Amino acid sequence: MAISFVIDPSIAPCFSFSSPRTIPLRNLHFHGRPISPLISKPNLRFPIFSAHQTNSEEANSKQQADVNTLIRSYKQALFNGDETSVAQIETMFCKIEKEKNKMDQKVLSLSMKIASEKETKIRLQADFDNTRKKLGKDRLSTESNAKVQIMKSLLPIIDSFERAKLQVRVDTEKEKKIDTSYQGIYRQFVEVLRHLRLSAIATVGKPFDPLLHEAISREESEVVKAGIITEELKRGFVLGDRVLRPAKVKVSLGPVKKKTPSPAEEITPSS
Repeated sequence: MAISFVIDPSIAPCFSFSSPRTIPLRNLHFHGRPISPLISKPNLRFPIFSAHQTNSEEANSKQQADVNTLIRSYKQALFNGDETSVAQIETMFCKIEKEKNKMDQKVLSLSMKIASEKETKIRLQADFDNTRKKLGKDRLSTESNAKVQIMKSLLPIIDSFERAKLQVRVDTEKEKKIDTSYQGIYRQFVEVLRHLRLSAIATVGKPFDPLLHEAISREESEVVKAGIITEELKRGFVLGDRVLRPAKVKVSLGPVKKKTPSPAEEITPSS
């Protein structure tokens, strides 16, 4: 006997049907196995997963079992020609599909939110690293500027030591002891400055360098060629690679070039 049923038009869109269709079940077989009816009542409810369940493995397993049971019930209803149960199950399938679409949209929304937050985190981390580097550079620059100012304030003291050293005349034993104490203090002071990378600028015998030297005067020299420093007038200092004070020097102009007299000058007037 041929068995057929009509799918409800309101349910058809879930199954991509454009109009009511009659499906013959004449050739529907389940490998020759008899299947006992799973639906005995028209209003039988079939289990469907709840939106309140968590994403744990147990909940996923339960949901899969519910869907499998619903599919088996649907097949049995088709086999039995129970149109009422088929319509109910198809309604449930539609609900499941809608729920799935909602969950897909939610997953997509959460994925986009996670990607956005990840991008924000990366940007904030980059800003933090840049700020930390900038603060480090600013700190080093501040320390360097402070060190420069301190060293500049010590330069007059160094000048005073140098002048005192030139003016001291040692004639008595007492003066020798005073000079020895003075020289010891000065050596300690110089050692501390050297440790802080303060050093004097080389001058006499060196080529004039406008970045290191300040030419106070120039003089002719038969011995020293032009552009060479002949005398240091005031000592200059550098702190590391930074000039604290240029050295004031005298620079040689080289040997004097005698002016060759012109032919008119060589002719002397006759008396």
